[in-house]
Amino acid sequence: MAALSVLSLGLTGCLPPAYEAEPASVYQWQRRQEGIERQEAERVRLCAIMNTDTDRYRRDCRRPGDPIR
Repeated sequence: MAALSVLSLGLTGCLPPAYEAEPASVYQWQRRQEGIERQEAERVRLCAIMNTDTDRYRRDCRRPGDPIR
């Protein structure tokens, strides 16, 4: 019984994230889009000041279709 409980707790990290409901109102969609825009603006700002020769830059700042340096 203890082995089953340990196994079930260990497998919970393999599960997909919890369901997140889609916004239901125009206000909720607007807030969602503004949040996405803020996250992208912050990513662009951080990438602009980051050293372009690092692994972190390649991991966080490269997008599909970008030229390989």
